[in-house]
Amino acid sequence: MKAYIETYGCTLNKGDSLIMMKLLTEQGHTIVEREEDADAVILNTCVVRLETEERMKQRIRYFSKTGKRLIVAGCMASSQPGTISKLAPQASIIGPQSVSRISSLLESNEVQVILEPDDPSRYSIFNSGTIAVIPIQDGCASSCNFCITKLSRNYLRSFPVRRIKEWVMDAVKKGAKEIELTGQDLATYGLDLKSGVSLVDVLEEVTDIDGDFYIRIGMMNPEYAFRIIDRLLEVMKREKIFKFLHIPVQSGDDKVLQLMNRKYTVDEYISLVNKIRKELGETTIATDIIVGHPGEDDESFENTLLLMEKLRFDKIHLAMYSPRHNTRSMRMPQIPEKVKKERTRRANELYERIAGEIFGSYVGKVVDVITTEVGKDKSVIGRTISYKPVVVYEFNKLGEKIQVRITDHSFFDLRGLPSN
Repeated sequence: MKAYIETYGCTLNKGDSLIMMKLLTEQGHTIVEREEDADAVILNTCVVRLETEERMKQRIRYFSKTGKRLIVAGCMASSQPGTISKLAPQASIIGPQSVSRISSLLESNEVQVILEPDDPSRYSIFNSGTIAVIPIQDGCASSCNFCITKLSRNYLRSFPVRRIKEWVMDAVKKGAKEIELTGQDLATYGLDLKSGVSLVDVLEEVTDIDGDFYIRIGMMNPEYAFRIIDRLLEVMKREKIFKFLHIPVQSGDDKVLQLMNRKYTVDEYISLVNKIRKELGETTIATDIIVGHPGEDDESFENTLLLMEKLRFDKIHLAMYSPRHNTRSMRMPQIPEKVKKERTRRANELYERIAGEIFGSYVGKVVDVITTEVGKDKSVIGRTISYKPVVVYEFNKLGEKIQVRITDHSFFDLRGLPSN
């Protein structure tokens, strides 16, 4: 069959789609780039925010009217299967921890719902181009009161180190220059295994692979990052690892962190970031901040702005809080939409100013860049060793290490020309 896969959400979801692509092609099916060319549509969903969920509902309604075979995958499949069945009774449903069964589901003429976790050692990864997305774990050990993803991927599991190494070796052989190790919380890697391995052991194994490539480490929550941080920083000094960490803080106020059920204080988070920067030098710290969570009063919000000023994050995923089904935060007294919107506006303004100042400090400098993506207007996009994005004009080769003179910037990237 010809299958069209439409993917929403995080890097882990993108990795799941790559797994499904590989499994389907191995069984003789064809992946097409346009829905009109497909016999079947696989919609890989995300419901992390209310507006995203509404978008998913629109896409389900749309695809259900096309007459094509419809399979709904991803986080909405596992957290709201009943909603999907009401919107599209003819759709089959497969959970994000069950994707190894996608081929049999596609080949079946029956409407099925498959939500039971499968064996991650059965997975294989599809890779094309200079960037490879490789899931190494999914599920979460935290219990944040605002999060629906915990309900969607509720079974913590780490993929075997041997398999991860095989996937990376295969990706490098196929020309990948950037290996994105992804998961729901990489700091929890190994907690479910009896061998005692951790993310550090994975990094030690994959950085020993021959080849010219770099590893990007995915998101990790602070409460589990604390337990591995010393060994992690030591292995991150290796040449093949981008000096980049994504560590969500969510709020700069201890009271709100408690209401969120986050297991750390603001001071502990600050100490963690300072330790990282001291050990690694120039490092990109990305974070997530939720504005308007229940219990966030004016003082709490100002504390978040103060934290942004103090730590001067390179990248922030700012989100206005939206209630999610079956979460504890949904049952708390809610903040008015008008207040949330105004706070989000102020937080965005501060973020853009700080990030603009950080990126602006690079203008006139020459930086080393590895090119990985095609950009607009005959440009390519690359990354510095600290994973800062660089738009390179007058250059069209991917997978190249070049020196770039920075001539301009925005609050989210650098821009320049080859210096040699």
